[in-house]
Amino acid sequence: MLMKTMKKLILSILLTVLAAGTLPAQKSILQKQGCATQLVVNGKPFLILGGELGNSSASATQDIEHIFPKLHRMGLNTVLVPAYWDLTEPVEGQYDFTLTDKVLEQARKNNLKVIFLWFGVWKNSMSCYAPLWFKENSRKYPRAHTHHGKPLEIASAFSENVYQADHRAFSHWMEHIAANDKEEGTVLMIQIENEIGMLEDARDYSPEAEKAFHADVPASLTEYLQKNKKTLHPQLLEKWESQGCRKQGTWQELFGDDLYTDELFMAWHYARYVERLAQTARNIYNVPLYVNAAMNSRGRKPGEYPSAGPLAHLIDVWHCAAPSIDILAPDLYDNGFKSWVAQYHRPNNPLFIPEIRLTDNNGVRAFYAFGEHDALGFSPFSIEDGADEDNAPLVQSYKTLKELMPLLTRYQGKGLMHGLLFDQEDKERILTDDDLTLTCRHYFTLPWDSRATDGSTWPEGGGIVLKLAKNEYLVAGSGIVIEFTKASERVDFQKQKVLGEDGFVLSGNGTATVEAGREKAEKETLTSAKNGKERCGIGFADEVNVNKDGSLSYLRRQSGDQTHQGRHVRISVGDWKVLHVKLYEYK
Repeated sequence: MLMKTMKKLILSILLTVLAAGTLPAQKSILQKQGCATQLVVNGKPFLILGGELGNSSASATQDIEHIFPKLHRMGLNTVLVPAYWDLTEPVEGQYDFTLTDKVLEQARKNNLKVIFLWFGVWKNSMSCYAPLWFKENSRKYPRAHTHHGKPLEIASAFSENVYQADHRAFSHWMEHIAANDKEEGTVLMIQIENEIGMLEDARDYSPEAEKAFHADVPASLTEYLQKNKKTLHPQLLEKWESQGCRKQGTWQELFGDDLYTDELFMAWHYARYVERLAQTARNIYNVPLYVNAAMNSRGRKPGEYPSAGPLAHLIDVWHCAAPSIDILAPDLYDNGFKSWVAQYHRPNNPLFIPEIRLTDNNGVRAFYAFGEHDALGFSPFSIEDGADEDNAPLVQSYKTLKELMPLLTRYQGKGLMHGLLFDQEDKERILTDDDLTLTCRHYFTLPWDSRATDGSTWPEGGGIVLKLAKNEYLVAGSGIVIEFTKASERVDFQKQKVLGEDGFVLSGNGTATVEAGREKAEKETLTSAKNGKERCGIGFADEVNVNKDGSLSYLRRQSGDQTHQGRHVRISVGDWKVLHVKLYEYK
């Protein structure tokens, strides 16, 4: 009996080992560090310094061969690349992975990682990347309908035939990636579909959709609402409370009769569709998964923007319906960058920016995202159109961030980093650190730079402030200036406005006002000294390089005129530096 049991045990172990040997090695995972989520690649934390290709830029092998060396010159470490269903399965049941293979080949040749974007049944709401054989057969693969009965160029999420066709192609493609990437680990993440959402109406009115809309809300969602009531998004909570926080009923009975209820319903069904694909991806090649959202901006209503995508106010619905999705990510093309990223950086949702409009401000915005929000990555859209010259802002930004990566990843989630981002309207931010005050401003707030007053729009300035130890900081970025003062000190801003770079009073700038300010500041300083309160000064500010192990290598000292005679540290607009700042205290 014992021998029989031992044989069974040995056989079970062998089968487990053999099964494990057939599974692809997982090279990229998400893990927590403090309050941050990190992407870990081959055992090391990794920041995505990325760029997304334009929609059609990876549709020909010769284009891929031409573009990827440029991306390497630009300093990217990751490229986001569409994978097109229509070119993957041009004939039903026949698959062509030529483009996927070319992407992997060129990525490896140019030392780049890849994030693939599955352009399957939906891309920016529409079904434009579905194969022609799918599009032509609307009887088998039905479309979503408006409330007037108009069929749309949007395949219905309520059709099992639609799902099975999409799923079959997605599965074969994922299996091909797993077989060709399990040793290399070139593929970091997969995006499922692209900017899902309904247009023209907030929801689908096809017969199948209508039947689902008038049925009860799934119990799994109502249970989620009850369990997570204290942390629900305010908009969702308000709608639910307005109907008495009911635990059972139709969508309108639980949330009211308006467009936003239609959107909640549609979000649930889009997310459930995606969850089924995500579970398949997990079983084939278990890399992190995300979905991206087109923003609900400019005062538009559901259906005027792509309704029901993974938007911030729908985050609870998506998390409940699609738990296998790791990240809900914003695509950013409107003003209000700080506000948008704040909405997507939540305790249960790390920030990843897979798309942002390609501009010269991308470089400083990347610094802000990593410093302020512990972002996983940053990726301007249509990156192949960017400049690859050494002095291009994004090239310089990525070069500096790549150098900083050992330190940034070491300190993520520990509450010791801040991001700075300034423009012509938003010029200043005050940070406090125990008894220290850090007054951070746009570089053009200094009085002697002529570019600040020549009538042109200020380029954004931004950076990262990292506390290394008490009275010791790393300051990095471009277009910023920082003053350090004790909480007991007061800074007379009027006095500073009329001082030249040498610290002397500029002629014709109101001597009486300056004298009054000086006298006031001196009295306050004397009072502070008599009361035994300490002041702080800049011991040194050194420009440094960051080594691969996170240690610092001295380049040169920034003092005298470069620190306004010890009054501040600064990095001018157009320069990209890393400064090691050591403060000292005196009375």
